[in-house]
Amino acid sequence: MGNSKSQQSQRDVPPPVPEPLPAPVADSHTHLDMQGRSTEESLRLAASVNVTTLVQVGCDVRSSEWAVEQAAVFPAIHATVALHPNEAPRLVLGDMDAWAGPDSSRAPGGSAALDEAFARIEALAGHPAVVGIGETGLDYFRTGPEGVAAQQDSFRRHIALAKRVGKALVIHDRDAHDDVLRILAEEGAPPRVVFHCYSGDARMARVCAEAGYYLSFAGPVTFKANSELREALRATPAERVLVETDAPFLTPMPYRGRPNAPYLIPHTVRSMAQTLAMDVAELCERLAANTRRVFEPV
Repeated sequence: MGNSKSQQSQRDVPPPVPEPLPAPVADSHTHLDMQGRSTEESLRLAASVNVTTLVQVGCDVRSSEWAVEQAAVFPAIHATVALHPNEAPRLVLGDMDAWAGPDSSRAPGGSAALDEAFARIEALAGHPAVVGIGETGLDYFRTGPEGVAAQQDSFRRHIALAKRVGKALVIHDRDAHDDVLRILAEEGAPPRVVFHCYSGDARMARVCAEAGYYLSFAGPVTFKANSELREALRATPAERVLVETDAPFLTPMPYRGRPNAPYLIPHTVRSMAQTLAMDVAELCERLAANTRRVFEPV
């Protein structure tokens, strides 16, 4: 019992601050609202390791509004707004344990609820602090077959919105690679598309690169068992690679399982540089340039 409690408490302890990167980089996908720190403290820690730009990502109306609020106050933060793929079926069908946890109690709202929420996202999308529409896409891991139609409908709406407002599309793709690529082709992808926390293989990476999509790599690329993901990184053209935390999730090695935050990106960047046989400073400069190109005007 004592060892179990000690291990649990250790998992709750934030990892130490790593050695700073030799050049500035951006965390292209983070959730500061879930990290248990003030925005000021998150920015201070990130800046201490040369992570100088954060893209704060919206997942529903509330978090999208918060992202815009923070980006309007802090120059280092830029916002994206969207309804997460798991949020769309929750709006239409109501909160169910498989999607939202046992303490959720939102009643089914039907298509009207999705319409109302998306209208708010659409209103936020034009704000100058917003640099992307996301995270949207498909997630077949958490949502059962009954929620697929709502997810796909929402995804198509977000694709159209990204094209209307001329901003990057940020995609969440979990266990849905074929359908994500198919719907992007059917709808016509916007000029800038990011696969956040890329999870496909090298073959899919080449397909995405040929289509002009960007692939953002997170902590899992550092996990020992993920050799296929490192192959995908090597298969991705250097001008199409981004880095992210998806914090507080997906903490890189050697701190997997502990709380993630933007200040831990140096672990992922150094691992990526090793995989690519690339100088760390050179990779930092490449990542920074790619991020600026995707998320204008970052």
